[in-house]
Amino acid sequence: MTTAAEVRGGGLPGAVAAEWTKFWSVRATWWCLVAGTVLMLCYETLSAIAQHIGDDPQAANTITLGGGFYLTQFAVIALATLFVTSEYASGGIRSTLLWTPVRFRVVLAKAAVVLPVLFAYGVLLSCAGMALTTAVMNGHGLPTSFEAAFTTASGTGGYFALLGLLCTGIGWALRSAAGTLVSVIVLLVPLPLIVASLGSPEAVPYFPGIAGVNAMVEAGRPNPITMAAAPYAPWVGLAICAAWAAAALLVGGAVLRRRDA
Repeated sequence: MTTAAEVRGGGLPGAVAAEWTKFWSVRATWWCLVAGTVLMLCYETLSAIAQHIGDDPQAANTITLGGGFYLTQFAVIALATLFVTSEYASGGIRSTLLWTPVRFRVVLAKAAVVLPVLFAYGVLLSCAGMALTTAVMNGHGLPTSFEAAFTTASGTGGYFALLGLLCTGIGWALRSAAGTLVSVIVLLVPLPLIVASLGSPEAVPYFPGIAGVNAMVEAGRPNPITMAAAPYAPWVGLAICAAWAAAALLVGGAVLRRRDA
C-alpha cells in the first residue's frame, strides 16, 4: 500500500519564505541599506554641526525628517524597485513564476517581505539619526519632545514601508528599473510642484511623498518641505500613502496576470 506524501511549505507562506531568502541573498539589498544609512547619518551630522553656527534653529526630529526625505528615501526606492525588476533583467522571473504559478501570490509575497523590513529600517534609522543629531548639537538648536520623536520615527517607518510597496507595484507594471525609478521620483517630487504651480496647491498634500512627510510631523505643525501645516492628522498621511501603494499593487498584479514573463 502506498500513501501520498504530505506536501509542506507551499502556498503563500512558502512563497514569502522564498522571497525572503532571495531578498537577503543579493548584494543590492545590502548596498541600498548601507547607502541609505550612510546618507542619513552624514546629513544628520552636517546639519547638527550647522546648528552651532547657523541662525535657523531646528529640532533633531526635523533634521532627521529632512535626511529621510531628501536622501534616504532614494535608497529605499532603489531597493524596492530592484527587488522586482532585477528578476526581469536576469530572467529569474520565469523560475519564480514556475515555482509560484499563482501570480498575485508572488506580488503579495514580495510585498510581505518589503513591508516589515522597510518599516523596521525606517524606525531604527530615524531613532539613530535623532540620537546622533542631539549628541552633535550639544544643546544647540531646538529641543525635541517625546511625542515629536515618536511621530517622526513611526511616520518614517510607515512611509518607507508603504513607499517600498508603491515601488514594487509600479515595478510589476513597468518591468523596468529605469522606468520605475523615474516614475516614482517624478510622482514624489516634481509632480506636486507642477500641480501647485498650475493653481491646485490644495492637491499637493495628497501626493504620496508630501503625505509621507505629513505623517512624520505632529498635527498642526508645519511640514518642513512645503512649509504649510497638513490639513489632516499624521495617521491620515499614512492612509493616503497606503491608498497609493494599494493602487500600484493592484495595477502591477493585473499586468503580471495578463502578460507573459
